[in-house]
Order: sequence, then structure tokens, then C-alpha cells
Amino acid sequence: MNTGLETQFPTSHSPFPTPHSPLLVLLIATSNKGKVIELASLLEGLNCRVIGLEDLSQVPPPVEETGTTFIENALIKADYYHAITGLLTLADDSGLEVDALDGRPGVYSARYGGEGLSSADQIALLLEEMKDVPEEKRTARFVCGIALVGPKRETAIRRTFEGRCEGRIAFAPHGAGGFGYDPIFIDAELGRTFAELSREEKSSRSHRGKALRATIKYLETLLKG
Repeated sequence: MNTGLETQFPTSHSPFPTPHSPLLVLLIATSNKGKVIELASLLEGLNCRVIGLEDLSQVPPPVEETGTTFIENALIKADYYHAITGLLTLADDSGLEVDALDGRPGVYSARYGGEGLSSADQIALLLEEMKDVPEEKRTARFVCGIALVGPKRETAIRRTFEGRCEGRIAFAPHGAGGFGYDPIFIDAELGRTFAELSREEKSSRSHRGKALRATIKYLETLLKG
């Protein structure tokens, strides 16, 4: 993928271990430092150095996410930032699919209702759309797609991983934790919203946690190889 930006965003990082840099460098395609720290903690113990977009010598402009699935959007971001930096790059996209709304908000979860709405506004809008939907038809799921793109010495890496968590939409928000739609998503097995779960419970159950564990398993194999 040739973006024409490769020389504008030089990085001092080498993607694979060298005598001078014994760690694999993994770029997380986000400027969210909290997400970078979270992923770094999950990858602790691997021969891996995790960096975010803010750690580059210059932060590239964002890429438009034009995919129709979470995997497609994750690949768009991973391909784009790998082409610019040459680094092994991990990107993700996730959202909420509600069966009574024909799968909406889906890949538009972050933009549901239009740009600029707060999470509370988006939750209120979704609950209004579902005000007449009975409990047995309020089924939904969180979905996360992760893409890993980069060099592998002689060959290229372009792998995807997906995680899902089934549940249903509550009639009103519950819980003070989490973010986004967590206060109205009731986990099918635990019977509580994601906003009511501890960090450990949510990590073990969530769509993102499942996709990340599959990614980490692959990274472990990659590093051993």
C-alpha cells in the first residue's frame, strides 16, 4: 500500500529485534494513551515494545474508515499506519450490533446519531428507538475486529482476529464503570451490564478481551519463531 507519506513520518524504531534493540516493536494504531498502556500490560512478558501513534516522530493524519465490517475498518487502519512507519501494526474497530435495529449502530457505533453526541446522548437515542421492543427481542452483541499487519523478515503479516460477546439491551442504564454503551449492555451469562462488572470480569468476558487474547497467542508464536 503506497500512501505517499512514508518519508514524511520517519521513525527511529526497528520493527524486529536486533543486537542493538532486542525487543520487537509493536505499533498500536491509536492516540489513546490509555489503550496503549492497557495493551502493553496485556503483552507484558513478551519480547515486545508497545508504542502508540503519539510515540512516532510525527503523528500521521487519520485515515477514513470506509469499511462495512469491523474487520475491514481494522485492516484499513493497520495497512495505512504500517505503510507509513514500516512497523508491525495492530489496529482495532469495535461496536454494538442490535438485532431489533437490523444490526445498527454497528460500524457506526462511535458516530451513532451524528458527530458530536456524547455517550449519554447516544444511549438515550438507542433506548428511545427501542422503547417498544420487548425483553425477549432486545438481543445484541459487542463485536471487536483486530488486524495485525507488518513485516515478518522474509514474508508479510496480515492477520485478523475477532471477538464477540452476546447479551441484550437494558431498558435503562445501570452501573458507573466502563464507557460507551456499557451501561445498557447486559452480559448474557452474568446478567449484569458491562458497566457493573469489575475490570477483571469485563476483560474475561468482553469482545475486545477475546480478540486480544487470540492476537496475543499469535504474537507469542511469532516471537518464538
